Amino acid sequence: MWLVSLRCDHSLERSTEILRSRSHTWIFRHSFISLGCVLQTIFRILNLSPRFTFSTYTMAIATALATLQGRVIENPWQSLGVAAFLVPFLYVILNEFIRSSARVKGLKGPTGLPLIGNLAQIRVNAAEQYRIWSKKFGAVYQIQLGNIPVVVVNSAASAKVLFGQNAQALSSRPEFYTFHKIVSNTAGTTIGTSPYSDSLKRRRKGAASALNRPSVETYVSHLDIESKAFVEELYRYGGGGSKPVDPMPMIQRLSLSLALTLNWGVRVASQEEELFDEITEVEEEISRFRSTTGNLQDYIPLLRLNPFSTNSKKAAVMRARRDKYLNALNKDLEDRMEKGTHSPCIQANVILDKEAKLNNEELTSISLTMLSGGLDTVTTLVAWSIGLLSSRPDIQEKAGKAIQEFYGKNEPMCSADDDQKCAYVAALVRECLRYFTVLRLALPRTSIRDITYEGAVIPKGTVFFLNAWACNMDPDVWADPEEFRPERWLEQPDAPIFTYGLGYRMCAGSLLANRELYLVFMRTLNSFRIEPHDNTDWHPVRGNSDPTSLVAIPQKYKVRFVPKDAAALKKVIAQSS
Repeated sequence: MWLVSLRCDHSLERSTEILRSRSHTWIFRHSFISLGCVLQTIFRILNLSPRFTFSTYTMAIATALATLQGRVIENPWQSLGVAAFLVPFLYVILNEFIRSSARVKGLKGPTGLPLIGNLAQIRVNAAEQYRIWSKKFGAVYQIQLGNIPVVVVNSAASAKVLFGQNAQALSSRPEFYTFHKIVSNTAGTTIGTSPYSDSLKRRRKGAASALNRPSVETYVSHLDIESKAFVEELYRYGGGGSKPVDPMPMIQRLSLSLALTLNWGVRVASQEEELFDEITEVEEEISRFRSTTGNLQDYIPLLRLNPFSTNSKKAAVMRARRDKYLNALNKDLEDRMEKGTHSPCIQANVILDKEAKLNNEELTSISLTMLSGGLDTVTTLVAWSIGLLSSRPDIQEKAGKAIQEFYGKNEPMCSADDDQKCAYVAALVRECLRYFTVLRLALPRTSIRDITYEGAVIPKGTVFFLNAWACNMDPDVWADPEEFRPERWLEQPDAPIFTYGLGYRMCAGSLLANRELYLVFMRTLNSFRIEPHDNTDWHPVRGNSDPTSLVAIPQKYKVRFVPKDAAALKKVIAQSS
C-alpha cells in the first residue's frame, strides 16, 4: 500500500494541513492517500465520473477520514459502533462498482440486488424462471449470480448458434467452490464437471471408446439381466399387483447395478444390500452440491468464512463416505485382476490398455461419471415416466398395441437385442426425455475465448447456462410444447432434443441411456398395467420435489403394477431366476 501512496499527487500532502502532522497521524495520512489512490483506480476502471479528478477524490476522502480520525480519538467506543456499520456499507458500495463492471456489454438482463445479484430470484425452479425472463429479455440474456455474470441461452435456434457453432470456444466448465474444492478435493470430478484440459481430453477419449455404438452392443447382456431383475422386483414387491409400491428403490437398483457391472464388473443384486443404501444416499446428496443455485457460498465468498457452515461440513462428510466405497470398489477389482478372475469391464479395460495412459485420478473420474450419470438422469426419468403413465392409460394402451405388433402378451420379456424397432415406444422415450428434462439446466460451460453473438462480444472466461428445459419447450419448434404427446416424434423425427446437452460437452452416454430406457419401457409396459394410487401432480414444474436441486426429482408416490398375463410373467421370472 505504501508503494501506491508514493505515486500519489504529493501536492495534496503539501496543501492539506491535517496531513502535514508528523505525530501519530503519519499512518492515517498515508492510509488516506492510499485509499484515495485505490478508489480513484476503481473509478477510472468503471468510468463512473470523469468530471472529477484524482485530487478531488483524494481530497474529499482525506478530509472525511481526517474528521473521522478526530472522532475516533475523542470517542473510541462510539466510533467502534460507527465502524461496525460503516465498514460493511463501504464493502457493499465497492462491491456494487465491481459487480456493475463485470456485466457483459450489449446483453440485456434482469436487475439484481447488491452482493447476491439475481440469486434470490432463481433459488427455486431456476430453469422455469429463466424461460419466463426470456420472454422479456430475449432468448439470450445475462444474469448475475453474486458478482459472476452468466449468459443464459433459452431457445433452440440460439443454442445451435452458441453451442453448435462455438463448440470449441465453449468446451470448458466453471469451477464451483462447494463441488470442486470440497466434494471433489480427493477423488476428483466427473468428466462432465471437469474444466477443459489435456487430462479431460484423455478421459473423454476413454469414455467415448467405452460408450460408442459397438461398445453399447456388448453391454446388451447386462441390460437384459438388469431389466429382467427390475420387472421381477416390480412383481414381487408389488405383490403381483395387489398392493401399491414406490418404484424408486427398484429403479435405483437397476441403474446402480448396471453402472457397477459396466465399470467394475460387480452387480447389486438386491436393494437390501448395504452398498445400495450407502451409494444411493451419498450420490443423491452430492448431486445437490452440483446445483448451480443451491449453494450460496459458490457465489458469495464471504459465506465461505463461516465456521458454522453446514454446507461445507456436509460436503466434506459426503466426500469421505464416497471415497470409502470408491476405494473399496477399486481394491476389489484390483484383487480380482491379480487373480485373473475379473469380468470384462470399463475400468479393467482402461487399466489394461497401455495406450490410454490414464492415471488413478483420471480412472476415478471415469468411474464417477458412470456412477453419477445413471443415478442422476436415467433413474429420475424412469421415475417421472412411470408416474405419468399411471395417470395416462390411453398412452399405455397405444404403447401396448404397438409392442404387440412384435411380441405377444405371453412374451412379457421383449428381446434385449431389439434396438428400438418399435417406433411408438422409441417416440415415448424421447417424449419423456423432452417433457421432463430432468437436468433442466445442462451443466454450465465456460468460454475459453471471446465469442461474438449478435454484435455483443462475450469475453473469455464467461459462464454460460444452456436452459435445456426452455429449449425443449421452444414454441418455435413445437406448436404445443407443454402437452405430453409421443406422436410428435413420429411427425418430426429430426426435431432437436436438448436433454443430453449440445456441442463438445454433450453427454457421452446418450446411446447407452437410450438403449436402457427403451428396453425398460418395452418390458415394463408389456408386462404390467400401471395403475395410480396417489393423487400426484405430474406437471414437470409443479411436481418437482426439490426445486433447488440440479436434477428435477418427482414427489414420492406409489402405483400398482398389475400383470397383463400373470401366468406368463411368473414363468419368465422363474426361468430368469
